[in-house]
Amino acid sequence: MNKNIIIAGVGGQGILTIASIIDLAAMNLGLQVKQAEVHGMSQRGGAVESHLRISSEEIYSDLIPLGKADLILSIEPMEALRYLPFLSPEGVIVTATEPYKNIAHYPEEEKLMDTIKESATHLSVDAGLLARKAGSPKSFNVVMLGAASPYIGIETEELEKAIRLFFGRKGEEIVNVNTKAFRLGKEYATE
Repeated sequence: MNKNIIIAGVGGQGILTIASIIDLAAMNLGLQVKQAEVHGMSQRGGAVESHLRISSEEIYSDLIPLGKADLILSIEPMEALRYLPFLSPEGVIVTATEPYKNIAHYPEEEKLMDTIKESATHLSVDAGLLARKAGSPKSFNVVMLGAASPYIGIETEELEKAIRLFFGRKGEEIVNVNTKAFRLGKEYATE
């Protein structure tokens, strides 16, 4: 197994939570994991990215080379475009459709989504709707993890086990909401 994943969004969207859950699942399977984050101005809604590399073999660098990412998991659509140079020709973009308009002259949403559609194989997710259906708008990022799960290369059961481990200290209700959010995202991706 060898997967290179870029997780992108803006500060406060749960990018590092997604990375941590995938890390836990991979390590529980005995896989090698390397991760590097750029936090940017995360306190002010700035760009945040995480390079996540998973392999059954030794990994020598935590950064993904240009053109080698198997997946861009974007919690904000404009951020998906920022990392296109990293995407391999066979790579996939999984992006939320809801923009985080934190800059002047944010691109028109329709043009933004058209550019993503023209750029690569993609899946666009109304994660806000699914998160509310799961029981909490805060589970937006875990919905996106679920939607991206068919492209990660780790079995659903292992990712759900990692969700339970990650959120376990917050109580059963939080675990259940996030498990439901994950399942709704996965269901959406596989429809």
